[in-house]
Amino acid sequence: MLGYLRRLVTTGAAYQFGDIVAKGLALLTLPLYTHHVSPEGYGAAESLLTAVILSSIFLRAGIGEAFIRFYYDDEDTARRDRIASSATATVAWTTTLAAVVALPFAGQLSWLLLRIHEPELIECSILGLWAFTNLEMAQAQLRVDERSRTYIISSGVNVGLTVLFTVTLVVFAGQGARGLLLGNFGASAIVVLGLWWVLRRRVSLRVNGHDLVAMLRFGLPTVPADASVYALQVADRFYLFRVYSHTAAGLYAVAIKLATVVFVAVRGFQYAWPPLAYSIDSDEEAARLYSIVTTYYALATGVVVCGVALLGRWMVRLLAAPRYFGAHTALPWLALGWALYGLFLVFLAIAGRARVTTRNLPAAAVGLAVNIALLVLLVPASGAALGIAGAGLALCGAYAAMLAVMYLLTRGLFKVGFEWGRLALLAAILGGVAISGELLLPTGGFGGLALRVLWLALVPAALLLTRFFHPHELAQARRLASEARRYVLAYRARHGDVESYAEDPLRDV
Repeated sequence: MLGYLRRLVTTGAAYQFGDIVAKGLALLTLPLYTHHVSPEGYGAAESLLTAVILSSIFLRAGIGEAFIRFYYDDEDTARRDRIASSATATVAWTTTLAAVVALPFAGQLSWLLLRIHEPELIECSILGLWAFTNLEMAQAQLRVDERSRTYIISSGVNVGLTVLFTVTLVVFAGQGARGLLLGNFGASAIVVLGLWWVLRRRVSLRVNGHDLVAMLRFGLPTVPADASVYALQVADRFYLFRVYSHTAAGLYAVAIKLATVVFVAVRGFQYAWPPLAYSIDSDEEAARLYSIVTTYYALATGVVVCGVALLGRWMVRLLAAPRYFGAHTALPWLALGWALYGLFLVFLAIAGRARVTTRNLPAAAVGLAVNIALLVLLVPASGAALGIAGAGLALCGAYAAMLAVMYLLTRGLFKVGFEWGRLALLAAILGGVAISGELLLPTGGFGGLALRVLWLALVPAALLLTRFFHPHELAQARRLASEARRYVLAYRARHGDVESYAEDPLRDV
């Protein structure tokens, strides 16, 4: 079991590399962008970024998900190559045709989506739709083969080009929201072409009809569910921009950027989890893994959410222009929402393992309905109420409802003995520390920051005092720490620091 967890962490870390670098640089450049782009422009750009991803789900038609699932059903290299080639060609054709059809209607789409006439923004987004969708398919090929090195390099190039293009367009060319969109999508388009060259053995314009029908039969039922889940994630942004306030949408967009500390972990899990979950032959072994992964995922992301809840005000002050400070009210809820979404991925793997992907749609539809209902209730069109904090709360409520329905629909497909006692204990500890710290501690100044950082230390202390960790888990943690220390000492020895290694008492552990 430890080997599977290591594999999940290792591949997840590789897939997180691009996101970590990209989101890290996004946070560092956020003060620059928020000084050159108005909240209204930032809200418009964020709305279109999400529209691109939502549209991409329909254009992929579930091909990416089916490709990953079928890839592990066949050990023959030639057939694997054929499946990869058919999947890549299908996505390339659909995205290109969609771009050709959409371009003449850029003005109308601008008014439909944003209620403003900015066709240039839509033209940038059409490029983004083509680039993002094809990039997802190319990276799926790298993930199934676990080509971590190539994945890291392509992600790094994408990040570097994005920063270069965006800073040039936004800061020096004064392109505002257009610069944000074109910088992101132009870089992705270049990386897609580069990956097609790297994967040229599996890239062609030919589609095998038999493979396509099989992949569509598996993948198409996932599209409504995937679209509903993503619509749940972005409904709040469009609602704020079109119904509530353009400025509020801009503040909310900045809160989303700052919640990236959780998003990065979820994205790495999202990419690394399905290949691992589907590659295990034994159902009994898979069930045990699903259970322990759920517990430790909740622990890892929960600690980060707790930190964001306590330190969110200082994050906004540090990384955004003063006019964006109101973003801090939504930040904790967005971080919690992303963490809940990661738990939903566990149930998607359960449904995918059982090849019953139709169960995803009812759960996603319930989540979307709850999200819309809570948005109308907590963020009324007339203004006031809870504002962007209400939008974050609506997102969390929607994910909670979706998780509950998905659990009820999948528990009969593949039995997983989730550790409900430990999960409840974890929620009580993390929630108690976050809420008590917010109510009792100062909300400003260096002293308030220091107290809240110290308050976070209550989390590991409470986990140890309540015996959250099993004895064998603590023993494994000590063993891993010893192995890491031995590795570091060996590395130092190879580079000349032999004396310190020879004197270390743990060298034979």
